[in-house]
Amino acid sequence: MVLNKRATAVLFAGLLATVTHAALAAESVNFVSWGGSTQDAQKQAWADPFSKASGITVVQDGPTDYGKLKAMVESGNVQWDVVDVEADFALRAAAEGLLEPLDFSVIQRDKIDPRFVSDHGVGSFFFSFVLGYNEGKLGAAKPQDWTALFDTKTYPGKRALYKWPSPGVLELALLADGVPADKLYPLDLDRAFKKLDTIKKDIVWWGGGAQSQQLLASGEVSMGQFWNGRIHALQEDGAPVGVSWKQNLVMADILVVPKGTKNKAAAMKFLASASSAKGQADFSNLTAYAPVNIDSVQRLDSVLAPNLPTAYAKDQITLDFAYWAKNGPAIATRWNEWLVK
Repeated sequence: MVLNKRATAVLFAGLLATVTHAALAAESVNFVSWGGSTQDAQKQAWADPFSKASGITVVQDGPTDYGKLKAMVESGNVQWDVVDVEADFALRAAAEGLLEPLDFSVIQRDKIDPRFVSDHGVGSFFFSFVLGYNEGKLGAAKPQDWTALFDTKTYPGKRALYKWPSPGVLELALLADGVPADKLYPLDLDRAFKKLDTIKKDIVWWGGGAQSQQLLASGEVSMGQFWNGRIHALQEDGAPVGVSWKQNLVMADILVVPKGTKNKAAAMKFLASASSAKGQADFSNLTAYAPVNIDSVQRLDSVLAPNLPTAYAKDQITLDFAYWAKNGPAIATRWNEWLVK
């Protein structure tokens, strides 16, 4: 009888070890981002090294869909573990109870630029909207700031602007109209739309990075508002493209964890790795987007560093994510009505 008990105990221990090992081996994180070259870089800089070091599989999914995230949380059927979202949405989603609070015993909050971390989100990367222009279309003219967008006499040609109702376009219109950077918020919507009206017929709207690049490189537009990483990529390809960093407008992507995730602990470990000095620097070196970790700057490629927002802090204006989190839906309604007028 004693032998049977011992045999049973040994057998049970063996089975428990096998089950535990299988559970650990099966641990995974479902990572959701925007696709394209950005998610490819996130996989290369974050997911693959994290999986190799931790044994946790990172499953790629996407693209990010805010409606889908909300529906998952509200239904209790959460399939996503870590999601790359825009900064204003991250704050709004947290206020609506859609996100898990982050575990800062795992994630090093004190190493993250305070602009890009909250109780419910940690920066994915940050970037700047910059003034980009086609040198072939403008010749010797070198636009310096957002006022050039609205000066079609000195700088002829079509203008490229981001078509979505999100931080950036209204702010640049107000800056061009003479509003000081420290007086932008709350946004004077009447004044911003009135300024945009002056060039509305000359605007070509873009909704994604690849489209914006094609518009500028082809000369369909002579200048416009662009993500800095897309301008850098065009320059690397030899396109006749110039850039002005004056009044560059800082926006960020944020990594969040949907409320009710089934892999919370693994998600926190992934966030810790992705927001680490090495993870952030590796991603920046692949994309020309800026790192949120304050210790990453020293790890940046010396040739690339002058093309990052981190090199233009004195000319930088950080968009007010909290303002947009609160007022974004109402602004979107007015924006969409204005577009079709």
